[in-house]
Amino acid sequence: MKHSKDDAGKSIVKSVDVPRPIAEHGAIGNMRTIALVARDCAIDYLCWPNFDSPTIFAALLDPQKGGAFELEPKIANARRLQMYIPESNVLLTRWLGNDKSAEITDLMPLPKSDKEPSSLIRRVAVTRGEVTFRLKCWPRFDYARQTPKVVTRKGHAYFHCGDLTLRLSGPVTFHGKKGAASAEFTLKSGESIDFVLDADETPHAPNRDTIDAAIRDTTGYWQGWAKKSTYRGRWRSAVTRSALALKMLTSAEYGSIAAAGTFGLPEAPGGERNWDYRATWIRDASFSIYALMRLGYLDEANAFGRWITQRTDRSDGHVQIMYNMDGSRVAREDALDHLSGYGGARPVRIGNDAAGQVQLDIYGELLDSIYISNKYGGSISHENWLAVRNTVDHVCEIWRNPDAGIWEARSEPQEHLHSRLMCWVAVDRALRLAQKRSLAAPFARWVEARNAITEDIWQNFWNEEHGHFVHAKGGTQLDASMLMMPLVRFISATDPKWLATLDAMSRELADDSLVMRYKWQDGLDGHEGFFGACSFWFVECLARAGRLQEAEINMEKLLLFGNHLQLYAEEFDPRGEFLGNFPQALTHLALISAAFYLDGALDGKFREWRP
Repeated sequence: MKHSKDDAGKSIVKSVDVPRPIAEHGAIGNMRTIALVARDCAIDYLCWPNFDSPTIFAALLDPQKGGAFELEPKIANARRLQMYIPESNVLLTRWLGNDKSAEITDLMPLPKSDKEPSSLIRRVAVTRGEVTFRLKCWPRFDYARQTPKVVTRKGHAYFHCGDLTLRLSGPVTFHGKKGAASAEFTLKSGESIDFVLDADETPHAPNRDTIDAAIRDTTGYWQGWAKKSTYRGRWRSAVTRSALALKMLTSAEYGSIAAAGTFGLPEAPGGERNWDYRATWIRDASFSIYALMRLGYLDEANAFGRWITQRTDRSDGHVQIMYNMDGSRVAREDALDHLSGYGGARPVRIGNDAAGQVQLDIYGELLDSIYISNKYGGSISHENWLAVRNTVDHVCEIWRNPDAGIWEARSEPQEHLHSRLMCWVAVDRALRLAQKRSLAAPFARWVEARNAITEDIWQNFWNEEHGHFVHAKGGTQLDASMLMMPLVRFISATDPKWLATLDAMSRELADDSLVMRYKWQDGLDGHEGFFGACSFWFVECLARAGRLQEAEINMEKLLLFGNHLQLYAEEFDPRGEFLGNFPQALTHLALISAAFYLDGALDGKFREWRP
């Protein structure tokens, strides 16, 4: 798809040759890994067997080399629709023609134990007429660096490569060629067959009863979990979908939550802003626990809280900014130069060098999450409290230092307002927790540090000439991370200086309901899009400022930017098309928080959970 220069600045979907745009996908998962299913029913992204394992399907990042599981009916001029089975993560894709129709149900059953292997089920059904289907499964192992050997037997196709073998089972005749298994079959109205992809090397395929039970149990699990939500507000559908997306990104084994399901999807069309988000960021912790508790999911919030508490270092209080799902260290970046990239955006990176950055704001998110967990959950242990004390003492020593900041800038470190603010949060929450639980603490030192940080923010980050707070000491520019100031209760949401800052952000960073993170130089080429989480934070700040009509209109507009399944990526281009990794936990967390507060404010109830 080629376009002229007149198309410059238009949506990535319109101007770049992308067979399957990010927004044209649904997601399925089993709380170990996640697969993306396009509207044409191709599974073009799947890491196996875990979130941070190498891909077996990555055609989303390279349509020619990446690997995919393609399954499509021959229906002329079909209308394609995609939906979730209500309140579940079981996906249904439908094709509607004039005289025939079909549908495919996709799901990943939830393993009953850590030792039970993962599997993917695709049920193909004809609902009208007679339909012929084409199937092609062509996995490419190890981030598409290896092509498996294919062996076909009756009802099976095996993909062998090194220590990994995948098996595709189904009641059809498979043909193996050049690392792919293909088949063609025809079904009549009322008929259906199942395909199962797993790592079982035996010739015994799952029978119909077993698959029926897996579909029933998986659907029932998700629906039962969704019904536990205590939210009954105006935007229940969007909030429930966001909660289900977060649950899908959660590790059942560890309790950690991935920042996103993918790596390498660009924040700027065709550029270098392509990162790996298959890890757990400490800064997402307080947002996650806060959102889950607001919805009544105390078990998940407490599990994540325990995982977070275990990350505190009992020696010098140092904490990494991100961890693998199992709590191990995130690998350094590696460029997959053999992949063409989504829409030509290269390099495609795995690992994340930001793991080695100094980002002081993480201490605030860490302590905020521990405080919330202990306020509404179980009490902290003595050993963990000693670890918290070490961490807070460390913050008291380093809070004046420059850092890379929340947005992980790859430019020279600066003294960032958001980092300073979150250091204040770290000390403040530790003081509150010690007082609430009658814990031993160096109160005088901590109070002195908290007061010093407060004074520093007011003296060095308020710019009298410009009439608003600024993102860095000595700077003049705005940053949407400052929207956290009233949300963490550093400043009143109706303080005149805060309202002046909010209005300045509205003028300089916002375009209608969409909000950019910043406009300052971050050390990278290209310009990113509008940031989903910041856009929802802006809604909540408007609501807290009492500007409810403006907040409600912005909320409704933002909900229109979700895709056909109410899922969100990290960012939007000027037309509202998706940019960045998908589905993005932070965007969904911010949606939940904004919906919860705004709904209560519109009802005249300010149900505050933060201290």
